[in-house]
Parts: sequence; structure tokens; C-alpha cells
Amino acid sequence: GGSRRLGYPKQLIPYRDRPLLEHVVHSVLRWPVDRVVVVLGASAEEILAAMDFGDAVVAINDDWEEGIASSLRVGFDVLSRDPHIDLAFVVLGDQPGIPLEVPELLLEAAASSLRRAIAPVYRYQRSNPVLFRRQLWERLMTLEGDQGAAALLKAHPDWVEEVRVDHLPPKDIDTADDVADLIAGGGHPGTAPPAGR
Repeated sequence: GGSRRLGYPKQLIPYRDRPLLEHVVHSVLRWPVDRVVVVLGASAEEILAAMDFGDAVVAINDDWEEGIASSLRVGFDVLSRDPHIDLAFVVLGDQPGIPLEVPELLLEAAASSLRRAIAPVYRYQRSNPVLFRRQLWERLMTLEGDQGAAALLKAHPDWVEEVRVDHLPPKDIDTADDVADLIAGGGHPGTAPPAGR
């Protein structure tokens, strides 16, 4: 998105000696995943020039002004081309505080559940990342506007396997106060950058 509330690209906020989005991407690269796809929209050229994406694949969303649904379409379109991928996490680029054990817990739950989405519940609040089975991707790609998957999952609770997590939910970075909290250490522990990256 355009980081309208902040007034400059939130992806490039300096955090732990690297841009915020780079920190998130490199954290996700440490998860038990085969591929990481980063969808860029607003300020894509500036972000590409400033960041090290490691082994992540970058996809450009030219329709970013429509809202988050357009980014979901782009990301799932890239993943759907590989018939061997059956599960996908959706991770927000402005949430650096996802505890490292959460993706493992969601994958463990997916191994024993047939539900279409596996979502963490942080002390009674559902948040990210959400793990989606391939059978739901096409439906997610029909979403429009600034609407993510939350409303769809709320409308279909039988699609969702919830996993309880004993952490506070990761914070979005949307305002100058959020940035100040993040820099002061409010991004939550558990996502320290990997050594040597």
C-alpha cells in the first residue's frame, strides 16, 4: 500500500539495522517453507533498490491502489503456477513481531486438520500469519478492494482451524507512534535477524 497514514514507505523504516520489510522477509526465509514470494506495490522501485531480498521471489502488483485484495491475487497467482505447493502462509510486511514458533505450530495443526485455513489466536485475538490450503486460493483471488481474508474467514468459521498461541498479537506498523514503539523495542521478541544475512 501507499503508507498514507505514515506519509512515507513503511517498508523502508530502519529496524535492527535493516529496512523493516527486509527484516520481515529474512525472518520468513528462516521458516520451514520452500519459497517466499514478496508482493510489492507502492514505491516498488525505491524498495527494490534499498533491500536485500535473499532467496525470496519478488512480484510487482501494478494494481496496488485497489487494496490488499490485489496483492493477495498477485501472490497466489505466482504460487498457483507450481502444482507441488499445497499450503501458503500470508504474512504482512509490517508485522515484524511474529514469534518464530508460530509457523511451526500452524504447520503441525495443518498436518492433523482438514480445514482450509489455519490461524493463530494470540491470547484470544486472531491474527497473522494465516496458513491457507490450495483449495481456498481461488476463492481468495476473487476478493476485491482493501479487503483481506479476515472477513471471509469470519463468514465461514467452519473453514478455520484455530491454534492458540501464548503471545501478544504482532503489531501492525501504520503510524508515527507505531514506528516509535517499534524502534523503542515494541516489535515483540522472536524475530531477530539471522546471522550473516
